[in-house]
Amino acid sequence: MDFSIDIKEKDGLRTLHFDARWMQGAMRIAHPWALELEYTRVMMACLLLRDERSFPRNILLIGLGAGSLTKFLYRYCPSAHLTVVEIDSRVVDVAREHFELPDDPPRLNIVIGDGAEYMGSTGNTFDLILIDGFNEHAHPGDLNALPFYQACRARLSGQGLLVTNLIGLCHGVKGGFAHIESAFENRALMFPKCKSGNTIAVAATGEVVNIARDELMSKSLAFEARTGLALLPMLSKLSDDQIDQHGVLRI
Repeated sequence: MDFSIDIKEKDGLRTLHFDARWMQGAMRIAHPWALELEYTRVMMACLLLRDERSFPRNILLIGLGAGSLTKFLYRYCPSAHLTVVEIDSRVVDVAREHFELPDDPPRLNIVIGDGAEYMGSTGNTFDLILIDGFNEHAHPGDLNALPFYQACRARLSGQGLLVTNLIGLCHGVKGGFAHIESAFENRALMFPKCKSGNTIAVAATGEVVNIARDELMSKSLAFEARTGLALLPMLSKLSDDQIDQHGVLRI
């Protein structure tokens, strides 16, 4: 890799950058397990969409960054096994040295490799796949293409969910979300756009996600009590296009 990896620190916030420009992750030093960036918090809304007693057991993350998502899932999904695919071994070293990434091979398997190639070759099945991989130009490359999303769907379990960080979508423009819709036969939605410009998409396979707005709000409050992560403000912004006339979210 021909780009630099830089660590910056200001006012108690430590950040990871590629080529001193694109922020790849952040950690509040006083709260290393918390999710500092808004889009990472929105990605965790997926945990409300299935029965938390059995979901998720096997999690795949493509793209490590500062390890924020990995750490949160490691801490608050204690029965889950995590696999992280990261193309650059330097990022793993930095996450361990500067961002408190756990070193626990029985629960946390780190694979150095290309995420798209991994999805095309693995025989493993996952309940939850999270995509947050970008190069030094903040571009996802093959991680935002129809064949890749089709490969993801093929590796999901009967309760499987895909969660993807899409960036740079203008209002009314689907971009890579159109590929997700195609791969998942329109069983997908986008959460309200983050202030940073990130848009989080969720797609489902197998068992239909069928959750009433009231239940979703109730689960979010219980989730906040357990993890400290407040999802209610974001969920309250879901539109009538996402919650049907009966007050139900279906994917």
